[in-house]
Amino acid sequence: MGADALTRRYPTRTLATLFKSQRAAALENAFDITEAQRHRIVDRHVVLIDDILTTGATASICARHLRRAGAKRVDLLVAARTVKLAEGSGVSGDISE
Repeated sequence: MGADALTRRYPTRTLATLFKSQRAAALENAFDITEAQRHRIVDRHVVLIDDILTTGATASICARHLRRAGAKRVDLLVAARTVKLAEGSGVSGDISE
């Protein structure tokens, strides 16, 4: 299966500051499975790769599309995961300090 099986139909706004329901609405129809690749997904194990996982909303909607297209299994690989630091932890997210 090619890397182009899942396509973004339109650009989406930054999701990290949105509530869960707002993220879902923003991603509602943002991704689609190309017809040329749809038949190659059925009953296959698909690996979804993301550079940075923040809220997981994009990965979740992409996995849902792949499963609905017939993927037997979808695994996610990410290069980095953002974390929310607790207030008062003494750790800053700003590396310039």
